[in-house]
Amino acid sequence: MSYQTEIERKFCRLGEQITVTEGRCIEGYASLFGTCDQGGDVVAKGAYGASLKALAAEGRRVKMLWQHDPAQPIGIWDEVREDARGLFVKGRLLDSTQKGREAAALIEAGAIDGLSIGYRTKKAGKTDKGQRLLTELELWEVSLVTFPMLPSARVAAKGERLEAVALRNMAAAIRDARQELAQD
Repeated sequence: MSYQTEIERKFCRLGEQITVTEGRCIEGYASLFGTCDQGGDVVAKGAYGASLKALAAEGRRVKMLWQHDPAQPIGIWDEVREDARGLFVKGRLLDSTQKGREAAALIEAGAIDGLSIGYRTKKAGKTDKGQRLLTELELWEVSLVTFPMLPSARVAAKGERLEAVALRNMAAAIRDARQELAQD
């Protein structure tokens, strides 16, 4: 599939992979490999690799935005990397910005539970189920958002351990797989 020039967005829920500590630090997964989102797309392992390498070579970072608004940066992603599960992010909400303080309060209250990536598709194909398989993405930003597209990746409540979150995520993945099998 050809390179797309428009920026696309994928959403993840905060709570099952993302934790908020000390009111400002967040970490977890912004994207999960091999999981079909509500738009029918699946991200392949390694899809972010070239983009992350290029950003590092140029001394640039993935931006942390509020609701994909480039005029509202709310923090800094200190670490963005791929692992066997997906795209791991770790960063800090900036309490020196009004939106950063609001985001921290909304996450702690449970009112915001979503992450979304902003990217361009460089290479894509099809899965055996006809879903779009994203194999190379140019990552621009990871935003905190209200409505996520990938329900199986969410932010944990403050102080919640990642192990408990992983078990909840596994249960959700099994439930989703059962529902998908029942539809086939």
